[in-house]
Amino acid sequence: MRFIETIRNIWTIEELRKRILVTLLLVLVYRLGCYVVLPGISPEDLDALSKFTNKSGLMQLLDMFSGGAFSQASIFALGIMPYITASIVIQLLGMVLPSFQKMQREGESGRQKLSQYTRYLTVLILVLQGPAYLANLQYQVSAATGGAHMGFWTIAFLTVILAAGSMFIMWLGERITDRGIGNGISFIILVGIIARLPGALFYEFTSRLPGSTGSQGGLIMFVVEIILLFAVTVGAVLLVQGTRKVPVQYAKRIVGNRQYGGARQYIPLKVNAAGVMPIIFAQAIMFIPITLAGFGSSEGTSGFYAAFSDINGFWYNFVYFILIVAFTYFYTAITVRPTQMAEDMKRNNGFIPGVKPGKKTAEYLDSIMSRITLPGSLFLGIVAILPAFARFFGISQNFAQFFGGTSLLILVGVVLDTLQQIESHLMMHHYDGLMKDGKIKGRTTGSAY
Repeated sequence: MRFIETIRNIWTIEELRKRILVTLLLVLVYRLGCYVVLPGISPEDLDALSKFTNKSGLMQLLDMFSGGAFSQASIFALGIMPYITASIVIQLLGMVLPSFQKMQREGESGRQKLSQYTRYLTVLILVLQGPAYLANLQYQVSAATGGAHMGFWTIAFLTVILAAGSMFIMWLGERITDRGIGNGISFIILVGIIARLPGALFYEFTSRLPGSTGSQGGLIMFVVEIILLFAVTVGAVLLVQGTRKVPVQYAKRIVGNRQYGGARQYIPLKVNAAGVMPIIFAQAIMFIPITLAGFGSSEGTSGFYAAFSDINGFWYNFVYFILIVAFTYFYTAITVRPTQMAEDMKRNNGFIPGVKPGKKTAEYLDSIMSRITLPGSLFLGIVAILPAFARFFGISQNFAQFFGGTSLLILVGVVLDTLQQIESHLMMHHYDGLMKDGKIKGRTTGSAY
């Protein structure tokens, strides 16, 4: 009953209703575009690409983030990932180049300049990725069906279409942010991942039916998988929402004959301040050997390439885990700056009880972040390699991707952010929130990726 009442309250708020309807409309446009095939691609060509995608870990992951557009040779085949790559590069440049750091401190005008540079870099990445995708498509089609060769102008024409498709997705994401329920780019990724979930769930269910291939364990095993998936999701929620509160006391000020201030507040330090970025960085590095070895195919390879081409193997996941822990510390160190936090507190007459302002405060905050980042990084690494464990216990590759990794953390983070947006609208209009305690917490990093 309370859920129905909450839905009724959401529909009652005109602004929130319009935002939800706009979001659903833009998502529908995106999903329809995922099924618009590139000119000159036949159904036989799609079958060849689909078979290649199903047997390749790298291609399968890219297909998940594009909502199936990759394997459909759609005009949205490149998805939103080039924009995310460009955003990561711009963020890194903002940490090492003084000119970009200056733009970050310029407020709204600087943010607009950085956004413009991100778009330019996205176009450049698309120009490079488009021909690579088409060359791979042509190779697979030729090997399977002996398809016709693509000439230079055909590749150039299709590259323009692919680039325009990705830029259109980026535009849809910005419209969702401005006129929808927010977090547009993250929401686009969320929709792409969720679009793959029903098919993976149905395939896993049918494969567990008696008489089916790989039906070991039967339906009881399928129920156990669902329970484990729920448990892992709860763990991911705790990882996203986990905080450590550091008390801060603000000094009293005397104005006339009255005293003001003295109130105690808290600095919420995230257990996982880096979000999903360490997984993205580590995954980019781990995909280099796979790419060199033939896009995940281990046939004809041995030694180093064979070990790091098997995404379910020990050495691949061990090195992947170590890289995630290392990148978690690295990204936390460059995003959470204890020295700046200590200076801000000192400037506002604030201090941590029992700790001297200034350098001692910065050292104290740094030690706290180091301690809470360790369990956060270990848990993040475990969540990232859980799909390999799931695959080891007989879960299909498609369904195993939802047991951890980037897809699960994006699902959890974006859903929590969306619920937080709706919660704020309900509370602002004096309605009860979605949760009884009204304490839905999303990410503080501002991005799902």
